[in-house]
Amino acid sequence: MADPRRVDLDEIVLHFHELEDPRSSINLQHPLTSVIAIALMAILAGAAGPTAIARWAVMKEAFLVRVLDLPNGIPRKDVFRRVLMALKPDAFQSCFAGWLRSLRATAEAETGIEQPVLAVDGKTARRSHDRKNGLGALHSVSVWASEYGLSLGQVACAEKSNEITAIPELLRQVDIEGAIITIDAMGTQKAIAERIVEGKADYVLALKGNQGTMHQVVINHILEQWEDDFAGVDAGRHQTVESGHGRRETRTYIQLPVPQDLPGLRSWNGLKSIGIAVSESVRDGKETDEVRYYISSLTVDVQRFARAVRSHWGIENGCHWSLDVTYREDESRIREKCLRENMAWLNRLSLSLLKQHPGRESVAMKRRSCGWSEEFLLQVIVGSTN
Repeated sequence: MADPRRVDLDEIVLHFHELEDPRSSINLQHPLTSVIAIALMAILAGAAGPTAIARWAVMKEAFLVRVLDLPNGIPRKDVFRRVLMALKPDAFQSCFAGWLRSLRATAEAETGIEQPVLAVDGKTARRSHDRKNGLGALHSVSVWASEYGLSLGQVACAEKSNEITAIPELLRQVDIEGAIITIDAMGTQKAIAERIVEGKADYVLALKGNQGTMHQVVINHILEQWEDDFAGVDAGRHQTVESGHGRRETRTYIQLPVPQDLPGLRSWNGLKSIGIAVSESVRDGKETDEVRYYISSLTVDVQRFARAVRSHWGIENGCHWSLDVTYREDESRIREKCLRENMAWLNRLSLSLLKQHPGRESVAMKRRSCGWSEEFLLQVIVGSTN
């Protein structure tokens, strides 16, 4: 009788079958799909590189030979390293597309959110540089579906480049139709706004001084309307108050139609509204405040605007923080270009899987549990708690 755990895992491994094997066919001993599946499971269990992946696999040999196709036993460390070095990062990510679509559909059904906020932001793996060989630290831009807890794509910024060139490529890789795309001020570019609209999505883009005249005009217009409490415009206002751990924070969101005299209005595809988010915080008697300005393709619906602004920070709190603290990604010394990009993607994919698990434990505790319990590991990777 077939092991039901193997049957479940076989459904996941199917996603890798179309990935072209970059290895020579001479003396090929280990199926590519099994090598990738082991790498992903080991990272879920706490591994951070090829050596740790191989070590985990040896310790779990009895389990792995039951659930995977391993005709020649457990691969050695060099096998994992060569495979993850040879796989082109864009091809490697694309083989997970079907799996991600399935996870996204499940998350949409469970949350009831049909217009998700997809936050786009960059992150640097600070110790991944190799100055001796002229390799800078890995800086990648990723898409994080904040309300779903899903990483949908990642693109590494080219050497001597920046996020402005990486973001359009990333948006082409990810299905953004029907979503709200949020990006920090660096990504507030006409070409990026156009790409979002072409992808049948909406945008909420932050404004800072890099937009020069436009930034100041938006500030002036909002302050002018504020003087008579927005009596002359069809503005929306929303406020939230949160308290806890000795801190009280009030957030005020205001959204209004874009002024028709905004500089270069017609060159911003789909631009319909502008907005402001004011955060006032009191902690231990000390008051701080922060003001952010935005442009958006959304019509005036302030609660939807507020949700987009607030959800954007999910990529910092729900993704980047976990990668730094739980995965210790900032401390990684992997310096080979493709290897570090593929490991970064596996980190994000495994984090997404951990967040889909319904248990209320922290990500760190779930990851430890994957290392302790084969049953829990399979629950996470196949999406079942039965």
